[in-house]
Amino acid sequence: MRNAALTLGVIAGIIGLIVGFFGYGYTVFIDWFGEVEDVAEQVDNPGLIRAVSLLSPILAIAGGAMARSQNVAAGGLMLLSAAGMYWAFSFNVFTMFPIAMCGLGGLLALLARQPDAT
Repeated sequence: MRNAALTLGVIAGIIGLIVGFFGYGYTVFIDWFGEVEDVAEQVDNPGLIRAVSLLSPILAIAGGAMARSQNVAAGGLMLLSAAGMYWAFSFNVFTMFPIAMCGLGGLLALLARQPDAT
């Protein structure tokens, strides 16, 4: 279970990096060039988007990396990452995989009772 949590956390973090890159970039682009009415408008809270774009993928990758040795902390980090992505970006076609993978990886890490057989 820890190996599955590791894999899910790292993959979700990489996908989250892509989502975060575009989320952060969009807010900066609108600040830089301005809004185009009905086409490109600034989000309600760009600071939230920017913070979660940076932190959630890092938490997912760190949680995945820790899953084999510190499963409880890893599970918490991955669940926190999933919650952050859901809070900032909501559940949509771009975030469904990183949120689901982080959530599942976090649950698997928390439920792992003994080390995996090698």
